[in-house]
Amino acid sequence: MLDHLRERSRRRKTPSRARAVLTGAFAVVASALLAGGASQFALAANEAETVSDTGSAQQTQQWLTGYWHNFDNGSTVLTLADIPSEYNLVAVAFADNHPSLDGGITFNLASDELNGYTDAQFRSDIAAIQAEGRKVILSVGGQLGHVNVTNATQARNFADTAHALMLEYGFDGIDIDLEHGINAQYMESALRDLRASAGPDLIIAMAPQTIDFQAPSQQYYQLASNISDILTIVNMQYYNSGTMAGCDGQIYSQGTVDFVAAQACIQLEMGLSPSQVGLGVPAVPSAAGGGYMPTSSVIAALDCLEAGTSCGRYAPTTPYGPIGGVMTWSINWDATNGYRFARDISARLGDGPTTPPTDEPTDGPTDGPTDGPTDPPVDCTAPAWSADTVYTGGDTVSHQGTVYRAKWWTLGEEPGTTGQWGVWETVGAC
Repeated sequence: MLDHLRERSRRRKTPSRARAVLTGAFAVVASALLAGGASQFALAANEAETVSDTGSAQQTQQWLTGYWHNFDNGSTVLTLADIPSEYNLVAVAFADNHPSLDGGITFNLASDELNGYTDAQFRSDIAAIQAEGRKVILSVGGQLGHVNVTNATQARNFADTAHALMLEYGFDGIDIDLEHGINAQYMESALRDLRASAGPDLIIAMAPQTIDFQAPSQQYYQLASNISDILTIVNMQYYNSGTMAGCDGQIYSQGTVDFVAAQACIQLEMGLSPSQVGLGVPAVPSAAGGGYMPTSSVIAALDCLEAGTSCGRYAPTTPYGPIGGVMTWSINWDATNGYRFARDISARLGDGPTTPPTDEPTDGPTDGPTDGPTDPPVDCTAPAWSADTVYTGGDTVSHQGTVYRAKWWTLGEEPGTTGQWGVWETVGAC
């Protein structure tokens, strides 16, 4: 019965035949990628590193993004008012093609499938969520969503209609979840036009598939790099994927900590800020055709990326500190499990990485005092920190008598003010 209901849904998020074929054929693609080595993932890093300080919509806490079904696919029918407060970014799935403007979008509330949920209630619920400091965005695409933005007219229509929907319903932004290909040039044009109309608080999210970031030539890869100055977050779909190459050139299987961490590394090493990188996973096994991970494994992937703990075969050379958060397909599927996903992941995002145990103290005497300093002298030739300079992982600077090393890309973040999980680590006094 569940499968029958899924089949009836016009906008469901389950595996497609094309994706299954792609997964089965990826062994050939992976071999080609490996032949070039991991270096191709770093190929575009220098380009992205020239981006100025991001003006994208951000927040001090990490995002817990959940998709809300504007349809009934047999999981659970919910109103926006039913969504637990742990979800601070709600993506309404999905927009529809505009009936007359090529490339444009519209929105039609599926009241008949949602137990009579009215348009007035929907608008009121958006406002109530926002009154709590949470955000609501409109997702475009999904497995069955086809919106073409491949020329200047379509780009303008997309931007104009998206902005009109934001004004009409109060949406805080747009999520690009087009799974049948995009044109990076014209989608960038559309999103920059939308940003010009909506202003700097605009949220721009993306939910690409893993194949979309396997090489710098991929359109989603190029789009994320080109709009990194206005991009809020990329929530990669780490499911319905099969095996893929990680940033280290090794092949990993979906549903594992290694798969998620090594794939996220591609985005982190291409020049995106850690705050722009999110982990997209299914809420329950039924929500996807493959790639489900228990929340403990999702938390382990977060710990691996942020603190270098709980890693498997893949481990980052240097931990990235707090990333952008976690996304799930979907809130409705999470409801079938009592919102276990929201509770577990929200608590982890709030508490930060699990602290690894320290070594047990010994009963024996410690080494006697030494005549010299215990730490080796620090090289004091590091250049002085400048708020106008872009620094990348490994760069050292001197600031107020201390030498610091950058753990990832940064601009304008003052050494000594970013905390334990911040971008700057202390090398020593100078």
